[in-house]
Amino acid sequence: MATGTNIRTYFEGRWHDGDVPIMRAADHGSWLGSTVFDGARWVDGVAPDLAAHCARVNASAEALMITPTVTTEEMVEIALEGVKSYPPEAAVYIRPMYWALDGGHLAIVPRENATGFALCLEEIPMAPPDTATTLTRTRFRRPVLEDNLTNAKAGCLYPNNARMLAEARAKGFGNALVADAMGNVAESATSNLFIVRDGVVLTPIPNGTFLAGITRARHIANLRADGVEVRETVLSFEDVAEADEVFLSGNMMKVTPVTAFDDRQYQIGPLTRRARALYWDWAHAN
Repeated sequence: MATGTNIRTYFEGRWHDGDVPIMRAADHGSWLGSTVFDGARWVDGVAPDLAAHCARVNASAEALMITPTVTTEEMVEIALEGVKSYPPEAAVYIRPMYWALDGGHLAIVPRENATGFALCLEEIPMAPPDTATTLTRTRFRRPVLEDNLTNAKAGCLYPNNARMLAEARAKGFGNALVADAMGNVAESATSNLFIVRDGVVLTPIPNGTFLAGITRARHIANLRADGVEVRETVLSFEDVAEADEVFLSGNMMKVTPVTAFDDRQYQIGPLTRRARALYWDWAHAN
């Protein structure tokens, strides 16, 4: 099912209009879930960190034992060619993806050099700057590398995210704040987490249980370059409750302010706004 509108799909070496079929019933990716993807954005004539997102989908494929077939440079070229067909004011989500076509050993291991590739473009507007969300706890946790593919942006991870979100929505909240295997805060169900306390920006230290995002890294670099202290550290749910500001970071919307965590209320604060401003200043300068 499509998320956005005005879809274009690059598949089998050429562009197609619309949400075209790309998988067969017997593809390994269809019945055994060997799919990886990444997401980048085209907004106001720029595609921030597009090459990094394309490189990461290749790394994700390798982590899932799928053979990448398109170089980072080729993928960037395909994406930039595709967005030329959209109006200048369009905000476009860029989604390259791979899946295994055939099974190898015991049909379970993906066979080498048998890979499907597509790149899908969809118009998805950016949220207005003050669009915020709320967080609550969830009983579901982030996995560890020993029992899941936490080193890949893999489709098989997302049903766990979905049940976190469904639980949060049932409680009247917009997103879930998720613990790692040790009970420390990892991220939300969809995005990396930042909190602000006494003018210092804090974010969970990457420990292999969640994907430390490309946009997350960009915010850290931008804030530090602007003279803001940013610490990667272990955070508890109590730390989040005691924060002055909370915001989420992800490719889809870049910065999403948080206005509540369970009973705790927050204002959209100056460092949240600063992180967004710095991001777009960087994006248009590079």
